[in-house]
Parts: sequence; structure tokens; C-alpha cells
Amino acid sequence: MIDRFKRGAAEAFVTPRIAILSKTKIKVALLLFSAVFCGGPKSAMGGQLERTRPTLWSNAVISPGISGPGTSSSESSSPAEHGLSQKAQEITRLFGFPITNSMIVSWIVALALIIFGQIATRNMKQVPEGAQNFLEWIIEGLYKFLEGILGRHLTERTFWFFATVFIFILATNWAGLIPGVGSLGWGHETLNGFKVDQPLLRGANADVNMTLAMALVFFACWIYWSMREIGPLGFLKELFGPKGESTGLLKALMVIVFFAAGCLEVVSILFRPVSLSFRLYGNIFAGENMLEAMAKLVPHFGWLVQIPFYFLELLMGFVQAMVFTLLTAVFTLLICQHEEGPSPAHV
Repeated sequence: MIDRFKRGAAEAFVTPRIAILSKTKIKVALLLFSAVFCGGPKSAMGGQLERTRPTLWSNAVISPGISGPGTSSSESSSPAEHGLSQKAQEITRLFGFPITNSMIVSWIVALALIIFGQIATRNMKQVPEGAQNFLEWIIEGLYKFLEGILGRHLTERTFWFFATVFIFILATNWAGLIPGVGSLGWGHETLNGFKVDQPLLRGANADVNMTLAMALVFFACWIYWSMREIGPLGFLKELFGPKGESTGLLKALMVIVFFAAGCLEVVSILFRPVSLSFRLYGNIFAGENMLEAMAKLVPHFGWLVQIPFYFLELLMGFVQAMVFTLLTAVFTLLICQHEEGPSPAHV
């Protein structure tokens, strides 16, 4: 009897977690690839990417006076620039499509997450263990967290996006801290040692193209969710319609006021992708520059100086993933929430 009760309790607790995983599995994979491929090779700030010729990895270490791909002899002799380049650098071309160093990292992270998800859900058990247990712990924690913000209805419809965005941003932020990302590539010898001019790998979120792509994907989803929940008329009413109850001249005044406020809200909505993308990009790019600056403080022992800041960047990577997810969730809630009518009076 006790064993039967335990088995029933385990099934009741685990079945919803398995249902959430099965519902979001395909959507997560599609969203990962859409965000990765939307992060195109052209700089969102209008500048062209730094282009290089396809070369073999054997040219990664270059003797003094010999320039590497994308680095002329005049550039080698010029004073070295401080900090990382603001633009992703083109590594090669595939069927005429430029491949940048930040795109390579985003592909690696997306592929690793998809493979992990497939392994964790290949043979799902009622009592999870190993990779399945870890994945269900993350999914269930995120689901309950978002359900407390959005409510059950919106969470069921939008969870696949917010969970994917949080996990992908967190993974890419932490992947950029792996030794070798930004420190392996082509360069030249200097008096202080070998300097990498063109890294083979670059943090994906340290490229504004990637962050802007995720923000634009959310903006498209936001429009779809709002139209689905409240419809076109409800969308316009939510933006320009007067709130509250008023009559007479006050109502006419409120119509004008809320119409003007709606126009300002439209401008705010159009700038949301810009603010979302530059907030994430700026924090991650600044963190990578800080780590590089710390590494140059003490020659030959820069790795030791970086250790405390690595813990700071691990925390910052988590915070930025959470901030992006929370802001997009709140933006969705503000437009998709339904106003509840007055409850009937009790006699």
C-alpha cells in the first residue's frame, strides 16, 4: 500500500515536468537556430566587419615581421590598440555567407544545448536521474518563476521562448569565459609577447548583432502574442484607450491625454529592441574588456589577477540573462494581461 502511494505521488509530481519538456522541445531547437542565424555578419552599427582571407590553423602563430590574415605589415608595426574590437571579425565564408568568430561560438553553444536536451530526454523516466533530473530541475524552476509573474495562461503559451532565451544567454555568457575564447587566433609578436589581432572565437553576446537578433525575435513574438491574446482592436485600445471611468468633459480630456500617452508608448515600444540589445551587449563586452585589462596588469601572472573577476563575471552573466528574461516577460505581461471586470456583489 505504501509502495503504491509512493509510486502514485511520484507520477503525479513528475508527469507535469515531462509534459513541459515534451511541449517545449521542438520550439526550443527552432528558436535557438533562428536567433543564431538572425545574428548576421553585418554590424548593426553600420560598419563593415573586419574581413580576412581563409587560412589554415598553422598560420595562427606568426613569426615577427610576417603579417597574418587580415593584418598588414604596417598594422603590425603600428602601436597596439587597447581592448577588444567592437566588431566581430570575419573568419571565412561558407557559400558566400560570412562566418564571424562570434557566430562560431553561438553555433557551438546552440548545438551543445540541443545535444544535451536530446540526451537528457532520450529515455525519460518517472523518477528522473542524471541529466534528466538536472534538466527538469532547471525547467521546473523557471516555469514556477515565470508562472508567478505571468500567470498560468501566459506561461503555458510563452514559456518555451523565455526558458530558451534565459538558458541560451546564460550558456553563451559563461562560454565566453572559457580560456581560449578571445585568446587563441592570429596575431604578431611584440616586445611583451604574442598579441592576438584576430581571435578565432569571440563571446557571442559581446557582438551586438547577436543581442539585437534576440531582441528582434522577441519583438516579433511580442506582436504575435498580443494580437493573439487581445486582438488588433484590443491592442489599439490598450495603447490609446482611456483607462478608468469618467464622464462628460473629463472623459474628453482623458481621451486626449491617453492618446498622447499612447503615442509616447509607441515610441517606447519601438526602442525596446535597441535597449534590450545594447544593455546585454554593453555589459558582456565591458566584462570581457575588464578581464583583458586585468590580464595585462602583471606580466606573466595576469591569469592570477583575473581569478576574482572571473567570479564576478560568472555572477554578471547570470544577472544579465535574468534581466533580459524578466524585461521581456514584463513587456509581454503589460500588453497581454486581461482587465478583470468588477466582481458581483454578495447579498
